[in-house]
Amino acid sequence: VQLQASGGGLVQPGGSLRLSCAASGSSVGINSMGWYRQAPGKQRDLVARINTGGSTNYADSVKGRFTISRDNAKNTVYLQMNSLKPEDTAVYYCNVERLSLFYWGQGTLVTVSS
Repeated sequence: VQLQASGGGLVQPGGSLRLSCAASGSSVGINSMGWYRQAPGKQRDLVARINTGGSTNYADSVKGRFTISRDNAKNTVYLQMNSLKPEDTAVYYCNVERLSLFYWGQGTLVTVSS
């Protein structure tokens, strides 16, 4: 499974960004898809996950501001990020689970700064 993430960039506080991550290769059998983030000097943490049925879970810090969604036909997961804060600055990584194995994308940098 190969994952290609896109959509990162520089945004002012309060702004919005939408991340996308498309899975290709052996993508049949993908179960959950998600986003993690890693700020400088910190560990990689879960942001949000979504399973094939559409059930979601979010980190407390992003609830009400971020929305995860997926297009199963396109094997793509999205992360709509609103009301961005400087503390959301991080490299965002997509992650998928397929047949009990986990795959990571290359990461996309999100910088929230004025």
